[in-house]
Amino acid sequence: MLTEEFDWLGGQLTSQAVPPDEHSWVERFGVTASYRALRDGIRDYYRRHYPLTAAARTWRDLNPGAGHVSRLCHEPRVAVAVLEGMLSPYRSNGRLRVLQPFVPAAADTDGDRVTSVTLRHRDTGELAHVAAPYVLDATETGELLRLSGTEYVTGFESQAETGEPSAPPVAQPGNMQAVSVCFAVDHVDGDHTIDRPERYAFWRDYTPPFWGGPLLSFRAPSPRTLLPTERIFDPNPDDDPLLVDADQRRNPGDHNLWTFRRIAARRLFEPGAYDSDICLVNWPMLDYFEQPVIDVPDAAANLAAAREQAYSVLYWLQTEAPRPDGGTGFPGLRLRGDVTGSADGLAQAPYIRESRRILAEYTVVEQDLALAVRGDKGAVSYHDSVGVGMYRIDLHPSTGGDHYIDVGCCPFQIPLGSLIPRRVDNLLPAGKNIGTTHITNGAYRLHPVEWNAGEAAGALAAFCLDRGCTPREVRNTPGLLAEFQSRLDREGVERHWPDVVGY
Repeated sequence: MLTEEFDWLGGQLTSQAVPPDEHSWVERFGVTASYRALRDGIRDYYRRHYPLTAAARTWRDLNPGAGHVSRLCHEPRVAVAVLEGMLSPYRSNGRLRVLQPFVPAAADTDGDRVTSVTLRHRDTGELAHVAAPYVLDATETGELLRLSGTEYVTGFESQAETGEPSAPPVAQPGNMQAVSVCFAVDHVDGDHTIDRPERYAFWRDYTPPFWGGPLLSFRAPSPRTLLPTERIFDPNPDDDPLLVDADQRRNPGDHNLWTFRRIAARRLFEPGAYDSDICLVNWPMLDYFEQPVIDVPDAAANLAAAREQAYSVLYWLQTEAPRPDGGTGFPGLRLRGDVTGSADGLAQAPYIRESRRILAEYTVVEQDLALAVRGDKGAVSYHDSVGVGMYRIDLHPSTGGDHYIDVGCCPFQIPLGSLIPRRVDNLLPAGKNIGTTHITNGAYRLHPVEWNAGEAAGALAAFCLDRGCTPREVRNTPGLLAEFQSRLDREGVERHWPDVVGY
C-alpha cells in the first residue's frame, strides 16, 4: 500500500518541482540501478514523445533543460509519467495499491511496534485504516515519526551531542532549513503580470540581517563564500544548450538565474515547439526562513506565508526587477501552473529541505564525511553500508537566523544503522528522515540519496519478512547482514565508491 498526499507521485522530483540535484559522476556510477532506470526512462520519454532536434536526439546524456544545476533538468510531468510506468506492472498484478491523495492522520502502536495507520483523504476527509507488518515513512516531514511516537530530533543538535565542529554549543530544535515554494515561468510577448500580493510591500522591503541587502534582489550571498554576489537574469539567452557543462565541481552554475534551473531549453527542440525556454524558479530569494513549518502550532500559516513569498518574488520580477537595458520589470514572464500541475500556478507542494529525523542506532555526523575533517582519507567506511551518496554539505539559511553552510564533502556511504530507530521495531525511515544531523542532512537530502535510502528501507522490510527477523537483528547479526547486503548487490545497489575525491 502506497499513499501520496499530492496529485503526483514523486515528491521532491515532481510535486515540489525540483530538478534532480546530483553529484558529478552520476552518468557513470554512484547511484542505484533503479535510480539509473528512472534517469534513462526520462531521457527515453523525451526521445519518444518530444520533437527534439537531431543533435539533441543523439546526445547520449540528454539534458532537456540544459540547466546548470543538474545534468538532467527536465519538466516534472515527465518524471511523473516515468514513475507511473515503473509502478504499472505492480498495480496490474495486484501487488501494489496506491491511495491518493491521502495523508497520515494517526497511528496505533503496541509496545515497540506500529500496528496500523489511519489515513485521511486530503479533499473529502474520508478515512482509511491500514494494518501492515512494516510501515515505511517516506513523508517529507517525517509525519509517521510524530504520529507513532517514534523518537526523533528536529533542527540543530548541540556540539555536546554530536561532536560536530559546526554545531552550536546548545541544541536548537526549532532551527531548521528554509523551505521554498517553487514555480515555473517562461517569457513570451504580452503582459502576464499577476495581481499584487497582499503583503508584497513586506517582502519587497525585507532585508535579512546577514544578507547584505534586500532579499528580493539579484545581489545575494554566495553560499560557498558568503560574499555578496551579483547574479544576472537574462530570459531566453542566445546560448547553445549543447555546450552547457552542468558540473558542480567546476561551477555552481547560478550566475544567470534563468539558465540555473532551466527545465526546457527551446533550442533543443524543433523550431516552434516552444515559444520560450521554461525556467524553474528555486533561487535564494525564494527561501522562506522566517518560521519553521514542523512541530509548530501555526505550520499552515507559515506555509501560506512561504507561498505568498513565492508570488511576491514573481511580482517583483514582473514589475520591479532591474533589466539589462536599464528598465525595470519583465512583464512577459508567464506563470506556468500547467507545467507544475497546479491550479494556483505554484508547485503543488513546498520544497522541504529538512525533516524530523529518527534517533537512530547510528547517526551520521559531520566528522564522518566533511572534506575539511576527513581530507584525503575519504568519508568513514561503514561495515553496514546499504548505498552511497555525494553532495556538498549544503545548508540554506535557517529559521534560527543562521547563514548558509556550504562546504566540501567526501563521497559517502549510507549506513544501515541510520535506517533503524533505537526503539521501534517495524517503522523504517525512507527519505530525509534517516539518522542524520542538521548538518549532514545537507548532504543526504538530495534526490539520488533519498531514493537509495528508500530503496534500502523497502528491501530491508522485504528481507525481514522473508527471513522472519527484525531490522535490528539484520544489522547486528553478521550472517544476516552479509546476506542482506548481497541481495542489495544483486539488485544493483552500489555500496562502495571507487577512488574519487570530494568537492
